Amino acid sequence: PGSYLSFEVFGNSAEIMLLDEHKFGKLHNYIEVVIDHHQTKRIKLTKRLNLISLFQHKLTGKHHVLICKNTESAIGYVQVLGVRCQKLLSSKKIKKPIFEFIGDSITCGNGADSSEVKFGEGAWYDYHNAYLSYGPRLARELNADWILSSVSGIGMNHSCCGIKHSLPEVYERIDFHKGHRSWN
Repeated sequence: PGSYLSFEVFGNSAEIMLLDEHKFGKLHNYIEVVIDHHQTKRIKLTKRLNLISLFQHKLTGKHHVLICKNTESAIGYVQVLGVRCQKLLSSKKIKKPIFEFIGDSITCGNGADSSEVKFGEGAWYDYHNAYLSYGPRLARELNADWILSSVSGIGMNHSCCGIKHSLPEVYERIDFHKGHRSWN
């Protein structure tokens, strides 16, 4: 959750093509789209292959785009396949402080957003919004980058909700699962 990509484009429209893992043939991820640092919209990916209009008919010029994965890793991955725009601009990486937020469902943004689906309706992941969780909010306020190392139900000493391991046991593993490979 909270993984993000930012880039700049020139033009008056842009699209992004995303592949949703579509885990178990039915789970779909949500993303947050932020244009020019202030215009945001939450989008549910509805297919395995998604072509999303980021913006249209804005003034022709330079625009900043940020795409953030709102749902946690249990829902599956999101893969960026490409960006369609008039011109993708090269940008230099601005060195910022980076904060890592380690935790459970609150850190993931679980329950942070009922704008699309009212609480009590839909699936548990319909309320996820990692972009609105406390970690990314604090990082943006301090002009920093962020990493969320979090899974709903995981604990430092013991976990709940059927999770049979604690965070220290899986922290170095991809997706925080015991059987998965370690980060290199």
